[in-house]
Amino acid sequence: MLFRRRKPAGVLERVRIFFWPRRSFSRSFQYFGKRILRLTATPHAIAAGVAAGVMASWTPFIGLHFVIAAVFAILLAGNVLASALGTAFGNPLTFPFIWTATYKLGKYITIEDFDGRVPPINLSSRFSDLGWHQVWDAALTLWEPILKPMSIGCIPFMLVFGLLFYITTFISVSAFQNRRRRKLMKRRGMDFNGKQTV
Repeated sequence: MLFRRRKPAGVLERVRIFFWPRRSFSRSFQYFGKRILRLTATPHAIAAGVAAGVMASWTPFIGLHFVIAAVFAILLAGNVLASALGTAFGNPLTFPFIWTATYKLGKYITIEDFDGRVPPINLSSRFSDLGWHQVWDAALTLWEPILKPMSIGCIPFMLVFGLLFYITTFISVSAFQNRRRRKLMKRRGMDFNGKQTV
């Protein structure tokens, strides 16, 4: 295959690239932006898909973000591929802020006397000396102290950031598609209304 690496990247190299891209984060974000703009769909479908991916990134269910984003995209009549690209909002740089914000807001909503301090949760003690059949039961014990507040606290952030990304993406995609249409019309010797100019 053309442009394939001579030596395939190992597990450690893949993990390093996931946390720190080879060509900087700004270049990665530019790449995602161009991929989104060049999708062949209506501005609403692309914007709704991106918003769905961003909304899914706020949920605490890591590993299911692509599935959640696809479901949101279908419900919003959005593009499923755009929703997958939109999940890039949740990344190693943003996850600490997302988790902290959703947990604290969820605790504030569910408990009236929450003072903003997060009690330490010793996960190693919860999961140590467990067999594989007991891991699921131990994971369920995390629902009440961690996942439930995060699931409630993520809802306002999902709505605000989903709307913000929808508006931004819709405007950007509309402008990009109009500019591209004008270039194609000019190349064919037509004006923007489709009338021959030559």
